[in-house]
Amino acid sequence: MNPRPGLLALHAVLVGMAVLTLFPLVWMLSASFMAPGESNALPPRLVPDAPTLAHYVALFERLDIARNFANSAIVAVGTTLFSLLINSLAGYAFAKLRFVGRDRLFGLLLGALVIPAQVGMLPLFLLLKEIGLVNSLWAAIIPGMATVFGIFLVRQYALSIPDALLDAARIDGAGEFEIYRTIVLPLLKPILVTLAVFTFLSAWNDFMWPLIVLSDEARYTLPVALANLSGEHVQDTELMMAGAMITVLPTILVFLGLQRAYVRGLTMGGVKE
Repeated sequence: MNPRPGLLALHAVLVGMAVLTLFPLVWMLSASFMAPGESNALPPRLVPDAPTLAHYVALFERLDIARNFANSAIVAVGTTLFSLLINSLAGYAFAKLRFVGRDRLFGLLLGALVIPAQVGMLPLFLLLKEIGLVNSLWAAIIPGMATVFGIFLVRQYALSIPDALLDAARIDGAGEFEIYRTIVLPLLKPILVTLAVFTFLSAWNDFMWPLIVLSDEARYTLPVALANLSGEHVQDTELMMAGAMITVLPTILVFLGLQRAYVRGLTMGGVKE
């Protein structure tokens, strides 16, 4: 039996699904260059008659979205860097260091995964309020500094690092932090890239938590500013699509730039014994 017709049908289905998935993004990009009201014309237009950058100029010059872009960049990059440091240290400790209650503590952390994130928002908000961090970018960064998912991801990967390699370094007189810095970190690089992508995308796209802790418009991140913009310019579809493109573009570039390392981190283990 010739499998080619089946393969052709499968490829056709996959291509069709890819087109359906990409169509909203393509239309959003096209609409951002349309003249005011053109995206609402009937029949719908997929290509602007006279492409214009007026909406992007308005976002940066009149609505000062560059400030919101900078806020999102600070929150996303800061959260990612702290997350990589703290989660890698904790994941390595749970995987390779022996201390009392290690397995029970890790099991307790895993149990926290079943608790919805929204449940912890009120006590976390009150805690940040008590220490005076509400309405600051630190309030948006702190919750993402260490996550159960990040610790679990690093721990599972670090388990594949040979104990003999670490013991040899200890015999040579290396301290635990030196072992972590010179041996463990390079071996964890694939999974840390994967974690960085997850963390950056999550922090960049987060809407609910920044909306709760940031009350000053000067500190709004892009998703919050875009939602606020939609209330003022609900009829200006083209302006909204331009704002959405500015919000989406960095996440696409980050994912495409780190795609190979991201996939490698998910599919390969560490050093094999």
